[in-house]
Amino acid sequence: MNIRNRYAKVCLFLWILGMCLTAHSLKAQSVIPVPLKMEKGTGFFLLSEKTRLYTNLQGGEAKLWENYLKTLPVQLKKGKKKDTQQVLSLLITSKNPQLPSPESYTLSVTPQQILIRATSGAGLFYGMQTLLQLAQPSGAGSYSIASVEIEDTPRFAYRGLMLDVSRHFSTKEFIKKQIDALAYYKINRLHLHLTDAAGWRLEIKKYPLLTEFAAWRTAPTWKQWWNGGRKYLRFDASGAHGGYYTQDDIREILQYARQHYITVIPEIEMPSHSEEVLAAYPQLSCSGEPYKNSDFCIGNEETFTFLENVLTEVMALFPSEYIHIGGDEAGKSAWKTCPKCQKRMKDEHLANVDELQSYLIHRIEKFLNAHGRHLLGWDEILQGGIAPNATVMSWRGEEGGIAAVTSGHRAIMTPGAYCYLDSYQDAPYSQPEAIGGYLPLKKVYAYNPVPASLTAEQAKLVYGVQGNLWVEYIPTPEHVEYMIYPRILALAETAWSAPERKSWQDFHTRALSAVADLQAKGYHPFDLKKEIGSRPESLQSVSHLALGKKVIYNSPYSSHYPAQGNTALTDGIRGDWTYGDGSWQGFISDNRLEVTIDMEKETSIRSVTAAFMQVVGAEVFLPETVVISISDDGVHFTELRKQHFKVSKETPIRFADISWQGEAKGRYVRYQAQAGSEFGGWIFTDEIIVK
Repeated sequence: MNIRNRYAKVCLFLWILGMCLTAHSLKAQSVIPVPLKMEKGTGFFLLSEKTRLYTNLQGGEAKLWENYLKTLPVQLKKGKKKDTQQVLSLLITSKNPQLPSPESYTLSVTPQQILIRATSGAGLFYGMQTLLQLAQPSGAGSYSIASVEIEDTPRFAYRGLMLDVSRHFSTKEFIKKQIDALAYYKINRLHLHLTDAAGWRLEIKKYPLLTEFAAWRTAPTWKQWWNGGRKYLRFDASGAHGGYYTQDDIREILQYARQHYITVIPEIEMPSHSEEVLAAYPQLSCSGEPYKNSDFCIGNEETFTFLENVLTEVMALFPSEYIHIGGDEAGKSAWKTCPKCQKRMKDEHLANVDELQSYLIHRIEKFLNAHGRHLLGWDEILQGGIAPNATVMSWRGEEGGIAAVTSGHRAIMTPGAYCYLDSYQDAPYSQPEAIGGYLPLKKVYAYNPVPASLTAEQAKLVYGVQGNLWVEYIPTPEHVEYMIYPRILALAETAWSAPERKSWQDFHTRALSAVADLQAKGYHPFDLKKEIGSRPESLQSVSHLALGKKVIYNSPYSSHYPAQGNTALTDGIRGDWTYGDGSWQGFISDNRLEVTIDMEKETSIRSVTAAFMQVVGAEVFLPETVVISISDDGVHFTELRKQHFKVSKETPIRFADISWQGEAKGRYVRYQAQAGSEFGGWIFTDEIIVK
């Protein structure tokens, strides 16, 4: 009995040891995104110039692969179907439970051969990306690949990155370079924001002024231009800055994207973000004058002629299912007084300007649908009634996406809090200037694109997820890459991998390796090894005399930034590096911050402190005036401190504690913080600490 027990224990130990070693080996595999199933074998396959390649790909897809295979680090010999040794086989096969999607694949590596199976060229391509990530240099131009069995399939069909090329133009060479990296991590959509106030970036032959004039501005950076008059110049004028893609450039980009199984989606902004168009063709605005409006005149029939002509050329270039039409942030104010817009509203029985925008979206959708395309727009296209076949890209949180799917429409989730890659990715003082926000790698990785409130059927309408990079504060190619990588890798794993396969600690290890790989390939990612992390004050709660005490709001906080509501300023929780983290409370009313804390009884007080932030890009500023007062009755207050501060835009981001220290007694503590007259903007604080 003792012997049997000992034997059983030894077997159990060996089994556990084996499992641990296997798990360790699998974790060591630096595959992003992590596959659905991955089982390590024994031995290695040596990929070298002696390796033969066999594939049953045919037709146009075979041609795509012919060009792609030339880019591999090893040039392979042509193989035959009967080859079983030193062969890499890429096989199209029939659909089966292991291959539920055209992008699914299986990968088998043994010491004798590598076999990738899929139902389409896309699936084979993604299997190849996994293989390349597994390959380790083995000297003399060869690569060692550990034996493994992989079964893999994507969670979402749409896995995207939006790149703003209007605010700062990106060359076609740069776009192609990003396609290489995005495809490597199984991103399959590249959304190009081609038009905006800062510059029109696409050749439209019917409207030459769009590239002769609207593509060129008076300053090299968006910030200089935005703060310096916002004017445009002819391309041949002195001091003109900008650029655009010729239609041949676009064809070249699209062909390269096809070779990497990436669909490029064009965005043509309407009805707003169109200052550059209306400067070139002012007759399309409500005023009829340049530099007066940012929204197209929807009452003007010529507007629709223009938009349909532009979209006709766009569709002739881009074969994508979707054409993105923007639809966000329309000012709509000019429509309220424009005779043409008012007549349109009367003729079409439209109740308000939201419905007027919806009229444009519906009409443009009919035009796109008639040409076999679908409309994609930001979540504002829900205002006034969503077009019948439209897909919503939800950026102002998840509410727009939820509204879309509950009404039977597809949604692509891209909420700013998790998917806006223009936010700071580390402690702001250590980073180049950004528009604001704090979005570290860990937070991107934590995002689940399927809200818990959705039913199983509604969840099926969540088409995918997308990261967005707006480049107002990102003027150089190196800076663009710095903001994209490695955060897009976290989003790639969220978009591809099953939730149960995700592990932050494991991903972080793989991301460190990926950053080193990207650097070796000539990219400029954020150096994850040097990450500082969260604001120290946010990592632990603070204890003080006002903890849990009632806060009386003499001026309201903004409904957009409520934090934890009426308890936010005395809950002991300090904010992180961003005003949108749920701990910072925002004030934009005339009086800004004016609150009174009821200490419940007379209390001896030695200090009162509140923290403030400044994020210039987001119009968040430190206060100009702070008044700290105390009272016995809550009516008559005695000033403890009144101080004026110089508010300046010279420091893009800053955090400051503004305090009173001394000795006082009272039941009520009042804290007032006023905005400056020069810049105005928001005031944010996270806690009023009384000691």
